[in-house]
Amino acid sequence: MYGFNTVSIDAKGRVAIPARYRANLIGNNETAITITKDPQYPSLKIYFGSEWREISSHLESLQSLDPVVRKIQWTILGNASVSEFDPAGRMLFLIPAELREYAQILDKKKLCLVGMGNKFEIWDQDNWSSRQTGGTLSTEILDIVLPETIKSMSF
Repeated sequence: MYGFNTVSIDAKGRVAIPARYRANLIGNNETAITITKDPQYPSLKIYFGSEWREISSHLESLQSLDPVVRKIQWTILGNASVSEFDPAGRMLFLIPAELREYAQILDKKKLCLVGMGNKFEIWDQDNWSSRQTGGTLSTEILDIVLPETIKSMSF
């Protein structure tokens, strides 16, 4: 699942997965979705059932006495919102208000949904444009040195 999409978000914070991705999700029997904070940018990560189980299991197994690992666990696991969706229906998912605020999409009508293979990212349109042109964002976390146990993960 790759590519850039501009999608609508309704007043309740619901977004529909674009039709071009639905066959893949139905074919993989995906019925659960997890939305969480990106640990580096003011954006959100969307994982489907099988991928989330792998990511969360790996994060849970890491040594949480390391302050960098613990911060990433808090960010990703502690802010995860898991919900079910109907793959035969409109494939709507709800982004909780706290996560919309973090990604700076709380009062938006459109947002960017970026297909990253095994996951999606959700971005505010202005922030996405800024990153695409090489600009930095005030909330970026670029100065942390990741432990080897985290570097090998693809999240």
